Amino acid sequence: MSSTFGLIFFSFTFLFSIFSLFIYILRLKFWCNCDVCRSFLTSSWTSEFDNLCDWYTHLLRKSPTGTIHIHVLGNTITSNPENVEYMLKTRFGNFPKGKPFSTILGDLLGRGIFNVDGDSWKFQRKMASLELGSVSVRSYALIPLLSSISRKDEENGGIVDLQDVFRRFSFDNICRFSFGLDPGCLKLSMPISDFAAAFDLASNLSAQRAMTASPAIWKLKRILNIGSEKKLKEAIKMVDEMAYEMINQRREAGLNDQRDLLSRFMASIDEDDKYLRDIVVSFLLAGRDTVASALTSFFYLISNYPEVERLIREESGRVMDPDCHVPSFQQMREMHYLHAAVHESMRLYPPIQFDSKFCQDDDVLPDGTFVHGGTRVTYHPYAMGRMEQVWGSDCMEFKPERWLQNGVFSPVSPFKYPVFQAGLRVCLGREMAVVEMKSVAVALIRQFDIRVSGLEQLPRFAPGLTATVRGGLPVSIQERKV
Repeated sequence: MSSTFGLIFFSFTFLFSIFSLFIYILRLKFWCNCDVCRSFLTSSWTSEFDNLCDWYTHLLRKSPTGTIHIHVLGNTITSNPENVEYMLKTRFGNFPKGKPFSTILGDLLGRGIFNVDGDSWKFQRKMASLELGSVSVRSYALIPLLSSISRKDEENGGIVDLQDVFRRFSFDNICRFSFGLDPGCLKLSMPISDFAAAFDLASNLSAQRAMTASPAIWKLKRILNIGSEKKLKEAIKMVDEMAYEMINQRREAGLNDQRDLLSRFMASIDEDDKYLRDIVVSFLLAGRDTVASALTSFFYLISNYPEVERLIREESGRVMDPDCHVPSFQQMREMHYLHAAVHESMRLYPPIQFDSKFCQDDDVLPDGTFVHGGTRVTYHPYAMGRMEQVWGSDCMEFKPERWLQNGVFSPVSPFKYPVFQAGLRVCLGREMAVVEMKSVAVALIRQFDIRVSGLEQLPRFAPGLTATVRGGLPVSIQERKV
């Protein structure tokens, strides 16, 4: 009897304490009650916009400076190229990733290159640059997947999820290059990879942490092991198991004469498998999701703009032999229109829609925006590609010609086009990614007619660290008779 009474008393005391804490938090009024913050907290923006990135774009267009504040998130968001240059170059030291960002992604990325600053970042960047700069990397970008796509299409009655195919392709590709392993995700049976599914879930749930009104919310759920944090913990456990298995397989095979990224890191890191695990996961995120996202958006746009498709075919026909399916590296360098089309597609649909830094000390951006030390500052490549003041009145058009001068590709400032970041943190794998995209794009366009089903709908993106089309990209594929 006494034990029952004690349990009831303890339960009542605990619940009353939680209720009192809740009332206290309400009275503190941590959040702002402005129209923007109210719309964010209530999700009322969803009545007008399918994607959060489109709502942010709308707000940034209305701002005279191209900069806005989401007070409830403690976040300053900008689409101003001068601000981007200030953050990534001029005052680079005052805008690191920062501990708050590292905490959000810490369970998934750990001490990987995208989640650290200082010496650890410099070390991983230096090691990766040695491997990414080798000529042998480019051969991995030429994996023929034409027959796999066409056969899978036939099996499914004429429709295939092209986003799924590209995610499998890029996953196999990065595993071969980075770890010397072939997971075989692109086999004709299209096996489901438990690791890839867990990786997707962990990526999505980690990204959702950044969207909560207070980090205390997801931290409390993590302590109690409930809801999304419980799912995240389970997904990361599976990611860990596969990553450690990759490390053990590489160690058993020996590091001598192995030309892959993991072997290079293992030769330089003494018995710190947790650190190696973080490196494995970070490079998987970089090499798999970003390339797949960029290719998915590219073919969505190509399906909308058949004239661009025709011009790519004409250009490849001038450079490649009729019976050649996959271009050489030298041939791709001669295809300026293809190069322009790839860059133009990422202008409108960048694989990483936004990137956040944390301001260490109080600062003032070039547009006059004051930023408090310890708050988040985000530059938004997705919105930047849709700004008339940045790209002109035709910014919403898919127009590769804007990148050409007398038929030759002409790059723009990376601070105007920060798809691959810019400054000291510019993406090391940008050349490899573009070569990979171009080799796949020209190979498919030359041999297939690819049309998206349901073109009347604009892409809707799922939450995640990279842009992923919700529901995939269903397409019909017909082999061309040349």
